[in-house]
Amino acid sequence: MARGRWAPGVGAGIAFAALLAGCVRSDTRPTLGLPSAPWLTRAVPEARGDLTALPDGARRAVRYPGWTSEDFGRFRTYAYDDAQPEVPVGKAPVPAVAGDPKIGRRLFLDRAKGPCTGCHLVQGEDVWPAGNVGPDLSTYGDRGVPDRLTFDRIYDPRPLFPESSMPPWGAAGIFTADEIAHLVAFLKTQKSPAPAETNPDRDPNTRHKPVGFGDNLDPTNNPAVLRAEGAEALWTERGVSGKSCADCHAGGATVAMKAVATRYPQFIAAYGRVMSIEDLLTVHGPVTTGVPLPSESARNLDLTLLIKMASNGMPVALDLSRPENKAALERGRQSFNRRVGQRNHACADCHIEGRGADRFLGGRLLANVEVGLTRHFPTWRTSQGDVWDMRKRFQWCMTPLGMNMLPADAVEYAELELYLTSFDIGKPMSVPGIRH
Repeated sequence: MARGRWAPGVGAGIAFAALLAGCVRSDTRPTLGLPSAPWLTRAVPEARGDLTALPDGARRAVRYPGWTSEDFGRFRTYAYDDAQPEVPVGKAPVPAVAGDPKIGRRLFLDRAKGPCTGCHLVQGEDVWPAGNVGPDLSTYGDRGVPDRLTFDRIYDPRPLFPESSMPPWGAAGIFTADEIAHLVAFLKTQKSPAPAETNPDRDPNTRHKPVGFGDNLDPTNNPAVLRAEGAEALWTERGVSGKSCADCHAGGATVAMKAVATRYPQFIAAYGRVMSIEDLLTVHGPVTTGVPLPSESARNLDLTLLIKMASNGMPVALDLSRPENKAALERGRQSFNRRVGQRNHACADCHIEGRGADRFLGGRLLANVEVGLTRHFPTWRTSQGDVWDMRKRFQWCMTPLGMNMLPADAVEYAELELYLTSFDIGKPMSVPGIRH
C-alpha cells in the first residue's frame, strides 16, 4: 500500500463544512511534529506511487500513461522516513578505451540518457533544444582542460565542486566509464570559431522567452475555465448521504467559498496534518456527501477550480504565525533543498535565482519560485490537454530525475506546497492558470 500520513476519520467530518469555509479554528495545540498514524492515500491509481512485482522479482512502477515504469527505489525520495543518503560520491579510473568523438556526440545528444544538451549548448544545427543551466561548451576544446579533469567532472563533479547541480553521471550509473571517455573525446572537438548562428532560438542565450497565454480567465482561451463552470453541477449533486455541497454552503460556491483558498495549504487539526484544498476534498466529500473525490481525479480537480476561483483577485493570506504551519513551512523548505533521485537534484537547483531559475532546461524556461507560482494552480497544460494541480507538477518534475513518486496527497508534498505558496503571500490569486 502506498505510504503517507492518516489521522481521525468520520467523526471529524461534521466539523469540516465549517473548516473548509474557514469559520472554525481548533483551540487545541497538537504536536508540531508529524502525525503518528499513517495516512492512507486517497489518490487515483496512477498518482499513488504504487509498485507491482514482476515474475522475475523486479518491480514496476504504476504511473500516469506515457510515464516511465522504471523503479528508482535505490535512490532517495522526499519521504520523511526515507533514510537513504544522496548518491554516494564516486571516482573511477579513466578506462583504457580510446574515446570516439562520434560516439561521444551521439551520447551527448541522447535524450534517453539526459540529454546533456538540456543544460549545455554545443555546435551543430541539430542541437535543439539546448539549455543554458550549465555553461556553453561550444568551444570547450579551446580550454586545454586535461582529459582526466574532464572525465572526473562528468563522472562525479562533487569532489571538485561540492555544490554542483550537475548530476553525478558516472557515480549514479547513468553513463559508464567507457561512455564518459567517448564524451571527453567529443568535447575536445568543440573548438573555435563556432559556426555563426542562423537561428537565434537555437542558442538559449538569444532565444526568445515564452510569453503569456493571454487572459487565463477567458473561457475561449483557457479550457479549464469551462471545466470549472461544469463543476457547478458537482456542487449541487447529491451523493449517497442525500446531501450536496450546496446544502451546507449557502449562496453557491462563489459566495460560500470566497477567500477560502487564500489560506491553503494549512494545518487541519482534525486530520493532524497540512492539507491543500485538493487534499481536504478527498476526505471531506466522502464524509459529508458520500461522493468520492480521490486526489488527481477529474471531479477533485474541477471542484478545486470552482472553489479557488471564488478567491480570484484576492491576495494569498497563509497564516504562518500558527506554530503548526510554521513547523510545516520549515519541513517544506528542507524538502525544497533536499537532493533526491538518480540525478541527485534538489528543487532549488532549478528554481532559485542564480542557479537554474529563469534559464532554459532544453526548451523549457525554468520558473523562479521566489516570484511566486502557486497562485495559478490548478493550471491548464496546453502540452497535455488537461488540468494539473501542483502535486502532479511535483511528480512530473521528479520522475525524469530518477525518483519514485510519493502519493499525490502525501503530507511531504503538502508541506512542500506550503513552502512554495509562502512566496505568493500578498499576491492575487488567478485560477486557473494556463501554461505549456
